[in-house]
Amino acid sequence: MAKYESKNIVVLEGLEPVRKRPGMYIGGVGTAGLHHLIWEIMDNSVDEAMNGHATEITLQLHKDGETITISDNGRGIPVDKHSKTKKSALETVLTVLHAGGKFDGDNYKTAGGLHGVGASVVNALSKRLVAVVKRGGAQYKMEFAKGKPKSKLQKLKGNTRGSGTSITFSPDPTIFPRTDFNVETIRQRLEIASFLHRGMKVNFVDDLNKKKETFFHEKGIVDYLGKVLKQREARPIHESPFTLSLEDPDRIELTLQWTESTDEHIRSYVNGIPTASGGTHENGFRAGLNKAVRNYFDQYNLIPRGVKIGPDDIREGLVGIISIFIPEPQFQGQTKDRLNNPEVQSAVDGAIRPALEKWMNSNRSVADSIIARIIAAARARAASRAASAAISRKSSGKRSMLPGKLSDCLNSGKADSELFIVEGDSAGGSAKQGRDRNTQAILPLRGKVLNTESATFKKMMDNKEIQDMVTAIGCGIGPKMDMSGLRYERIVLLADADSDGHHITTLLLTFFYRHMPQLIADGRLFIAQPPLYRIDIGKETYWAADEAAREKILGKHANERSRPEITRFKGLGEMMPKVLWNTTLNPKTRRLLKVEIDDQLETDRIISDLMGRDASARFRFIMERAEDASEIDV
Repeated sequence: MAKYESKNIVVLEGLEPVRKRPGMYIGGVGTAGLHHLIWEIMDNSVDEAMNGHATEITLQLHKDGETITISDNGRGIPVDKHSKTKKSALETVLTVLHAGGKFDGDNYKTAGGLHGVGASVVNALSKRLVAVVKRGGAQYKMEFAKGKPKSKLQKLKGNTRGSGTSITFSPDPTIFPRTDFNVETIRQRLEIASFLHRGMKVNFVDDLNKKKETFFHEKGIVDYLGKVLKQREARPIHESPFTLSLEDPDRIELTLQWTESTDEHIRSYVNGIPTASGGTHENGFRAGLNKAVRNYFDQYNLIPRGVKIGPDDIREGLVGIISIFIPEPQFQGQTKDRLNNPEVQSAVDGAIRPALEKWMNSNRSVADSIIARIIAAARARAASRAASAAISRKSSGKRSMLPGKLSDCLNSGKADSELFIVEGDSAGGSAKQGRDRNTQAILPLRGKVLNTESATFKKMMDNKEIQDMVTAIGCGIGPKMDMSGLRYERIVLLADADSDGHHITTLLLTFFYRHMPQLIADGRLFIAQPPLYRIDIGKETYWAADEAAREKILGKHANERSRPEITRFKGLGEMMPKVLWNTTLNPKTRRLLKVEIDDQLETDRIISDLMGRDASARFRFIMERAEDASEIDV
């Protein structure tokens, strides 16, 4: 046994901790973490604008698709020598964790970046970063690589007008599996910034696609609400939205509108940063909204006999934007997706309740249409609860009540038990024969699953395939999900590896995301990875999930004498049970993808666009990406 001594204690200095554990600072090295580098630098520029020191921000995506330049016309990062580090303030900000200008409260009344780690983290995780600063009529430049200076601070020749900061960086490919940025993700974030900071001009220079766009919105979040309503095809039930704008003591901006939609959609921001996981400001918003509407109900005695009005009924169909600006936000983690300040809840609650009550009393016809909408929602929710309860009773665990085509396992409800939701009866037959009967249950589905994004709740609940899934899983659906009734530790989607199989998987993911989201949140939902190709080279057999994997295998064995024999599976039903076990079902040899949500807002938008009723969103998606489709499986 190795000795545990002082020499085993590793002390990481400078930016080494960031490179060693990037997930602690940016949430991970996947797509969300990669784009978080942009947000960290952009937030610093936005902070300048937020505090009245900048009016324009430009983000440039270079031709390589992996290099970003963010510049602003703010004051410029100081370049004089720092008294403590004995280095320039610019070098200090970019190489020392927790060094920044937002701690003393004098230079920034409100800010998105408060911990002084954003710029230095980006520097640490970039293979190259170049900072250019304009201050006092002069221009300065300094270059870094993987967080370390590659040049001294240089004062460039000649005089320059104006002031500001420009940061150019390229992510380090040894840290990130993929370093190419998503144009649409960047574009949306920039446009949202222009909504949240009215009067601020945001330019997007896309050299990769040779496009340039400028965002500027004088009405701010009111314009934003209009865009969200249009995107979601949410039809308002009243013409003008409710708006609230307070400047003192904290800046609180809110706009909302009730629609004919059946779900609630709230987007919240703190100091311009999206809080996908909500927090105390959203809690305050919901509390104030609930009190204001209930007070209006009570004032005019509007609740019908036998109808119970709940918070979900009040918020059904509500689409809203809430944006607050506070001096000392306390975020949950460096990724800042949830606000924790306890005092904010009462502040937002106290601001919204009286303002919304006054607005409803001043607009009685609008208020009456909202009240009618809420009463209708309460009645519909009571009916859906009854339907959901009926299905839940069927899923109590009694085998006589389970779907007839479910081949259950002996250990359902215990650790390691799995439910495979399989495409088609043929594939289901192979899976039943190849499975481990102790821990693996098989539920075959017939044909394409219902698209629940564009179906009514009643149509969904009448669908036999949906009923069978809900009954077999056992924990119910919607807000009344009870995870204690879950009959399996894992739910695994198993469809063919071709385009039809991917479509069925997408339809199932849509259902689970909208109606059983707790399965995803608890890490219970997985996607199986069956092979599309079998490749026999000599006496060896290889399996490839797609064309790229096939070409990789063939490339590795290009110089071998034996000619490869390639078999493409038309479907899982073609596989012998033993082959299906070895490639897809066996826990020791299979590959499963865990379904996770990196960005709630982005996920919601994609599902709404690709699976919703608005065909124009899908048409745009196809047209914009048509050139990328080199081979279509039809």
